[in-house]
Amino acid sequence: MEGALVANWSAEAVNGSDAPPEAEGNRTAGPPQRNEALARVEVAVLCLILFLALSGNACVLLALRTTRHKHSRLFFFMKHLSIADLVVAVFQVLPQLLWDITFRFYGPDLLCRLVKYLQVVGMFASTYLLLLMSLDRCLAICQPLRALRRRADRLAVLATWLGCLVASAPQVHIFSLREVADGVFDCWAVFIQPWGPKAYITWITLAVYIVPVIVLAACYGLISFKIWQNLRLKTAAAAAAAAEGPEGAALARVSSVKLISKAKIRTVKMTFIIVLAFIVCWTPFFFVQMWSVWDANAPKEASAFIIAMLLASLNSCCNPWIYMLFTGHLFHELVQRFLCCSSGYLKGNRPGETSVSKKSNSSTFVLSCHSSSQRSCSQPSTV
Repeated sequence: MEGALVANWSAEAVNGSDAPPEAEGNRTAGPPQRNEALARVEVAVLCLILFLALSGNACVLLALRTTRHKHSRLFFFMKHLSIADLVVAVFQVLPQLLWDITFRFYGPDLLCRLVKYLQVVGMFASTYLLLLMSLDRCLAICQPLRALRRRADRLAVLATWLGCLVASAPQVHIFSLREVADGVFDCWAVFIQPWGPKAYITWITLAVYIVPVIVLAACYGLISFKIWQNLRLKTAAAAAAAAEGPEGAALARVSSVKLISKAKIRTVKMTFIIVLAFIVCWTPFFFVQMWSVWDANAPKEASAFIIAMLLASLNSCCNPWIYMLFTGHLFHELVQRFLCCSSGYLKGNRPGETSVSKKSNSSTFVLSCHSSSQRSCSQPSTV
């Protein structure tokens, strides 16, 4: 389950199976119990998160496919980040939901290892693709000429996906199907050394949260400094233009081409909000993870772990809303194209009309659409 990416947490009672049995004598006499009320709330929230994540990111991918600016660098990274969020929804949120419904893992050992592996793949991918997008925005602001290499972007994204697949490999060896009580099996983590949980959870926290957040902070520190310099240049140019009259104003307009455009600043704002949402959603999760293994007196109540896990899951469905806030024209074009094609289809399928009249109706409707939608209806895009 997602809440048990590197620990065996669920909506169980405190006296449940918080730790796997290491010997025959440690097994409980009966199956561990769980808090059913908390489990029902968790199932309801996960259903909502799964629906929002699947529908939102699917709409983003469809909008990016149909837009005329599909080759934009920012849209390229948005596409892969949406794919990573879909991986989170399908391989983290969905297994978590099914697991909460059944309470125990009902599947072979191979499926147990595969689910645990794919859960961490999605977590790594969403983090490092966001980091890659932020690095791209940093280069676009600080070194705009260097940021024009499209082939390097593709190689960086490919290397990121491959790196996430490799970094998630330990999950396959740590988790397996184990007997947690007499006749009760579950997908459980097994560490050979007693310090294993501390080492592994610390490594996951460093790799997925602490190091990326430090790099992201450095990126946006540089971006903020560059934008501050840009504002100083604009202020100086405006003052020089006012002092030199009309000729100075013309010179200021020419030199402003070298300054940072408002469009770039807007994309930086969008990426910053995505990063902020990532930090807000994932901080409680990793805090609880580290607290549980490093503090022997940490609370064992399941509610704290469940809330932290649900907040982390929320990150996969909030990104599409951020995209909509800053690139609303994408979704406007998608809706216009859908309405355009739907109306054309309905007009063209009226009973009693000939094929010639169908073409005429469709063409007439296309001409009445918005200019951006007109192109999308008359010329379907291909990738």
